[in-house]
Amino acid sequence: MNLSHKITLLFSAAFVFSSCSLLSKRSSDKESSRKLNLSIVTNSGLSYVITELGAGEAVDSNDVVTVHYTGYLTDSSKFDSSKDRDQPFSFKVGGGQVIQGWDEGLSYLNVGDKATLTIPAKLGYGERAQAAIPANSTLIFDIEVLSRKAGAKPFDVSGLDTITTASGLKMIKLNSNDENPSPKEGDLVSVDYSGYLLDGKLFDSSIDRGEPIKFPVGTGRVIKGWDEAILLLHVGDKARLIIPSELAYGKSGAGNVIPPNATLIFDVTLIKIN
Repeated sequence: MNLSHKITLLFSAAFVFSSCSLLSKRSSDKESSRKLNLSIVTNSGLSYVITELGAGEAVDSNDVVTVHYTGYLTDSSKFDSSKDRDQPFSFKVGGGQVIQGWDEGLSYLNVGDKATLTIPAKLGYGERAQAAIPANSTLIFDIEVLSRKAGAKPFDVSGLDTITTASGLKMIKLNSNDENPSPKEGDLVSVDYSGYLLDGKLFDSSIDRGEPIKFPVGTGRVIKGWDEAILLLHVGDKARLIIPSELAYGKSGAGNVIPPNATLIFDVTLIKIN
C-alpha cells in the first residue's frame, strides 16, 4: 500500500466519530471544577461528573489520549463499550476525530479520572441515526482516562541549514547520527512522521496514531520524495522534508486531503531498520 492509499484510509477511519474541534478552556476553570461527584454543565450544554479523581497529568488540546468507555442511551440501554471488547480507544483531543461532546469533555479530565459525560444531541450525532443510536439522541458515556501523550507538533528548525538535492527535495536535519546505520534500497524501515500543508495544516501523523509506518524503502511503495529522503538518513535522525509536488502527489493530489500540485512538509524520524 503506498502512502497515498494509507493516508486516505487513515482519514476515513479517523471520522468514525465525526466532529468539529472545540477546545477553548482556561486552566483555572478546569482546576476549580475538579471536584468529586459534582455535576457541571458547560456553556455548550455538555454535562460531566468526575466519579473518581485520578492522580495523572491533565489532558490538553493536541494530546493523544487512550480511554475505556461505555455508551448508553437515556433509557439505560448500552450501545457500545470498549471494555466489553477489551480494546481501549485512542484519539487526538481537539482533532475533530470524535463527536464534539468527547472533544470537549475529555479536555476537563486528568489521567486516571473516571467520569460520566451526558452529551446533548447537538454535541453528538444530531439528527443522524448511527447504528443503535436513534436520531436526536442524548448520549451518556462512562469514561476512564488511561493515558495521554503529546500529539504531533512541528519540529523547530529555526537557524538550521537546508540541503537541496538535484531532484528538488529539500531537507533540514535536526541531528546527526552518522555512526548509526543508513538504510539500503529494499530495507524495511520504521518511520514516525507528521505531514503538513504549506499553510501549516496537519493532514496525517503516525505520532497521533501511535504507530510508525513500515515500508521497504527505495521500491516505490511511498512517494518519490520519501524514497529519496529516507535513504539519506541514519537511524535516529530527525529531519524536515520539503517535498515538491512532482515528488509527491503531483497534479492529482490525494483524495480530499492533499490538493493538486501541493508542496508537502514532513517531519520524520527514522526509528529503525528492520
